[in-house]
Amino acid sequence: MRLIERTDYLNKLISVTGTPDIKVITGVRRSGKSKLLEAFGDYIRKTNLDANIIHINFNLPEFEEYLDYRSLYDYIGSLYEPGKENFVLIDEVQMCDGFEKAINGLHASERYDIYITGSNAFLLSSDLATLFTGRTFEVRVFPFSFAEYMKYYGYTDSYSAFERYLTEGGMAGSYLYKNADDKFSYLSDVFNTLIVRDIRQKYKIRNVALMDRITDFMMDNLSNLISARSIADTLTSNKDKINHKTVGSYMQYLCNAFAFYRIRRYDIHGKKYLTSNDKYYMSDHGFRYAKLGTKNMDYGRVMENIVAIELLRRGYEVYVGVLYKKEIDFVAIKRNEKIYIQVSDNISDEKTFSREVTPLLNIRDACTSLLLANTSHDDYHHEGILIVDISNWLITK
Repeated sequence: MRLIERTDYLNKLISVTGTPDIKVITGVRRSGKSKLLEAFGDYIRKTNLDANIIHINFNLPEFEEYLDYRSLYDYIGSLYEPGKENFVLIDEVQMCDGFEKAINGLHASERYDIYITGSNAFLLSSDLATLFTGRTFEVRVFPFSFAEYMKYYGYTDSYSAFERYLTEGGMAGSYLYKNADDKFSYLSDVFNTLIVRDIRQKYKIRNVALMDRITDFMMDNLSNLISARSIADTLTSNKDKINHKTVGSYMQYLCNAFAFYRIRRYDIHGKKYLTSNDKYYMSDHGFRYAKLGTKNMDYGRVMENIVAIELLRRGYEVYVGVLYKKEIDFVAIKRNEKIYIQVSDNISDEKTFSREVTPLLNIRDACTSLLLANTSHDDYHHEGILIVDISNWLITK
């Protein structure tokens, strides 16, 4: 498999080298966390000749004897070298029974710079504060962005490359397969065996069929406002009463494993967050095609999903905007920057164009307003709104 350097993530790790934090690499399964850890190890070897790197990959049989926390702790201690910078890199740390005890002990010794990855069902962002007594620094890894996709394949024409990315997505493991059916088979297997299985194991889910129905519903309703109650009402039949609290729990499990990301609503005029109904986007849109096929093909929804994940990848807080009962696809906030964004597949029709720009025209502050669409043209302005081709926006920061 061809490898490309994921510079943004690597630079994040490099920027916190030497800090006392426990560095935790999280993200959906098969998104490249292990390769990132390997790349970081290579960087340390090249730039710090006096470093002692202790790299453990629990996917490899040679580390089986350290699958309990005490053995792991003692093994790392035996490799410690006084007078050197000692780096500990552990891949799939959750496979070690009681791993948090070993990590906390190593951190308390103040002798190691610690970096770990793990299965998302067992190493969740929400669990980090309780798992580890030391401060953690989380690096969130996403599947390949469109810019990385172009780099991987060596594309120079973003317009034509985007047509392929729309269906293939960013899970780089699928790129090894030449046939489209084989690509989608790989993606379906990753989702079923590595994501959903982890959730079932972690939370001891018995009603597997219900979880599958909820997952399919969420995939089929990307970019739609939904809630646990609305899903329960839709799935309920005369013979099968579904509890919305159970549905809500399953939705949260899927988000915990980075299968989906929840985007809350924000009242732009009232400047407050709204509690009813949210939107959910998939960590990679390729999963949707792999699981649901081409039924209900809606490129607009998929493009909206791509933009949502790209904004998260770029470090924005992301919300769905509400203004005078009209919806703005995204309000993206980072420090003092705020951007309003509409996403559309095709704005060549005057009626569609008017529908997309009207909510943006109603915004009265001086923040940037963008309309991203499949224009295949250079950027232009319309009454203060910047119209940008979505493929160009995705490769320009």
